[in-house]
Amino acid sequence: MSRESWKIFQIMAEFVEGFERLSHIQPSVSIFGSARTDPNHPYYALTEEIARKLSDSGFSVVSGGGPGIMEAANKGAYAGKSASVGLNIQLPHEQTGNGYQDIALSFQHFFARKVMFVKYAKAYVVMPGGFGTLDELVEALTLIQTGKSVRMPIILVQREFWAGLVEWFKDTLIKEGTIDEQDMDLFSMADTADEVVAAIFRYYETSGFEPSEEEEEIKLNL
Repeated sequence: MSRESWKIFQIMAEFVEGFERLSHIQPSVSIFGSARTDPNHPYYALTEEIARKLSDSGFSVVSGGGPGIMEAANKGAYAGKSASVGLNIQLPHEQTGNGYQDIALSFQHFFARKVMFVKYAKAYVVMPGGFGTLDELVEALTLIQTGKSVRMPIILVQREFWAGLVEWFKDTLIKEGTIDEQDMDLFSMADTADEVVAAIFRYYETSGFEPSEEEEEIKLNL
């Protein structure tokens, strides 16, 4: 068997382990942000507060398992009532697992890890971050826009940080016709932990946590 064929089995193993270990954590919220955020930075403290409030409200919290914002998310959830989940990625630098994970999975492949972030999520909380955070944000927006993922709250935290990107969406993407005006409704913004939790509950007060038959079909095909 060729090396490429063996790679298929490695990828399958990552999906199987992810599905088996994460299928029971619902409802969950995925939190994203920079691995480079210092523990003394206000963003770290805010992320920890958000995760703790979500955990005590009954949401498992899923992060990338690494340092910075990811550590803050796991730390807050670890101190709360619900599971703290880390989807660790094997990288030559920057990524080291944090010590606040009730459930820790390790991935070699980014795309398998991405599926796990979105498949069981009831919301995305996007803290300030870099390319990786932007990648996860745009991935989620694309999946929902194209109907490949069920609609869920996507919350950009810290309005000032995200303001430039949001203005670019409005002034360039909408103006050029590459997205529609209603696509701006796919996400919201918040500044505090209470705003984040309230936005998530407000969304599900009308739609409910149980997926419709159509949403179940979308989830199965993700």
